[in-house]
Amino acid sequence: MSEASRIRVLDPRLANQIAAGEVVERPASVVKEIVENAIDAGGRRIEIELESGGTRLIRVRDDGSGIGEEDLPLALSRHATSKIASLDDLEDVASLGFRGEALASISAVSRLELISNAADDPTGGWRVVAEGREMAPRVTPAPHPRGTSVLVRDLFFNTPARRKFLRTEKTEFGHVEEAFRRLALSRFDIAWLLRHNQKVVHQLPAAADDQRGHERRIAALLGKRFIDESLHLDLEASGLRLWGWVGLPTHSRAQADQQYFFVNGRVVRDRLVAHAIRQAYRDVLFNGRHPVFVLYLELDPRVVDVNVHPTKHEVRFRDGRLVHDFLFSSLHRALAEVRPNPQGVADADAQASAGVDSGEARQPEGAPAGGDDAALPAWQQQRMSLSGQHERSGAGSGYAPRQDGSPRPPAQRIREFMAGYHALHPDHESTLLTPRQAADETAVEAAAEGPGGSAAALASSERPAPDVATLAAHDDTQAPPLGYAVAQLHGVYILAQSERGMVIVDMHAAHERIVYERMKQQIHAGALDAQPLLVPVSIAVGAAEAETAEREREAFSRLGVELDAAGPETLLVRQVPALLADADIEPLIRDMLGDLERYGRSDRFETHINQLLGTMACHGSVRANRALTLPEMNALLRDMERTERSGQCNHGRPTWTEMSMAQLDKLFLRGQ
Repeated sequence: MSEASRIRVLDPRLANQIAAGEVVERPASVVKEIVENAIDAGGRRIEIELESGGTRLIRVRDDGSGIGEEDLPLALSRHATSKIASLDDLEDVASLGFRGEALASISAVSRLELISNAADDPTGGWRVVAEGREMAPRVTPAPHPRGTSVLVRDLFFNTPARRKFLRTEKTEFGHVEEAFRRLALSRFDIAWLLRHNQKVVHQLPAAADDQRGHERRIAALLGKRFIDESLHLDLEASGLRLWGWVGLPTHSRAQADQQYFFVNGRVVRDRLVAHAIRQAYRDVLFNGRHPVFVLYLELDPRVVDVNVHPTKHEVRFRDGRLVHDFLFSSLHRALAEVRPNPQGVADADAQASAGVDSGEARQPEGAPAGGDDAALPAWQQQRMSLSGQHERSGAGSGYAPRQDGSPRPPAQRIREFMAGYHALHPDHESTLLTPRQAADETAVEAAAEGPGGSAAALASSERPAPDVATLAAHDDTQAPPLGYAVAQLHGVYILAQSERGMVIVDMHAAHERIVYERMKQQIHAGALDAQPLLVPVSIAVGAAEAETAEREREAFSRLGVELDAAGPETLLVRQVPALLADADIEPLIRDMLGDLERYGRSDRFETHINQLLGTMACHGSVRANRALTLPEMNALLRDMERTERSGQCNHGRPTWTEMSMAQLDKLFLRGQ
């Protein structure tokens, strides 16, 4: 046997350089590993300083517990850690780091220096460096306040092949800044500082442990618009807690660059999590767009395995189906509950009104002032400024001040207006503002018979009970969130007057969503109509797929699919949903089996059925250039206020927008 083919033990430096290939990819990887150690050490202030994007210098300093002199020689050794001592500790690990490889790997491909002090005396610090082929640690005294500083110079200086793969300084710093965002979002209670080439890039104080404090941190890192255009949620079930912020469907990105998901404080990229979030946004996100979110999942550390990948970016859940269903149902419900909000433009209204004389701007040109307005017809809403607030001013003027300081009509004046509106449209207003007690079952049955069913008949079925928070029927001095229609523009858009200003609605997109949601509720509320196949479809599958089909027989049955095993590796499809009778069943079954095996659930059939319903809803909705009467336009507005996900059509396009009076005033420079 030749000398070259004999088995030998690698020297420590070479072994560490090989290990560094897994852990140290670029300067951002170094920053992540060192900062995670600082967090585990209990640091409450962490400072990061870079030069040349981190290739020349990385300095991380914390005020944590520090490392004692006797432990410093082991700090740069492989498989040496203070965070776990047994297999039980590994199964219940709560720290970010636990492998004991990071510092040894980094020191093998750079000039690393570690200074630490575990005492309060600043003269009691020690410095350790690893030198020579054997990576022998050398410890010397070095003054340092309590905590630890890690200096990494000349990254990849001794591995030219790795250094060639580094990008420009700007690119490498961009990766470091992204790693910084993730770390700063993982711990709100820590103060952070990031410098690059002697310039402060981010300086974040420790945030208060409440929603307002967290939102300030997120706004500083991702922009204030992220908070303005997102929903806050906090849900708990089955030992799982999900909290954080998810962006509205209208606030999406062309790339997936604002997606942060944390499991027990650790940022992760997981296929199961990504699939659940993608499914939750499926009906409301425009094609090719990506949602934004900052979400935190908390669960028992014993039911999640973090020892899956060297960089710890991936995790494995013991019950993946439970986690997937919890994430999907929580986000799906939160997005479905978004309704037109009376305060939806409050922030923009306040910003736009800065420097504008609102009292002058809100008074129409030529309109009578003060009590003269009462002489106008009660139904003439164009001259009205509706409000849901009922307080009266102490001056006895009959007009209580609005939030922007301008006068508003008293409650009695609004009641007169509402009475006039009811008198104008008595036939439709009662049905708009009160829930129907019975559905037209005949229309539902006729529409649900098959793909040729009438979308209009389905749309005429029972409407969901109105939300008392959004309907004016429960308060005769408050206008509905979307206000009342005043005109139709070019046969495409509905113009409405709301309390806050002007609402513009795409009537086709809005009606399409309303019809689609009603059809989904009616189709999926009961058992799907199934159609037996005259000639069963035979599908050749693998042993694992056959086992999945047998295990998930009940799940298939609920969807109207009947599967039988015709052999160890053959399945027979005997029955399918009636709506999919003409579809190519074999690829659907294969995709569904793959989803069930990978994620524990599948929505392939539901997706295809919803696609058919979406097509039917599109063709059954009002078309452009169709003239609508005022009652029809108002009926559409009221239905939008009741309907889930009414802010977007089936294709993810927005259905309505609103401009406040302050925004309009600013547009026309009124009061300036």
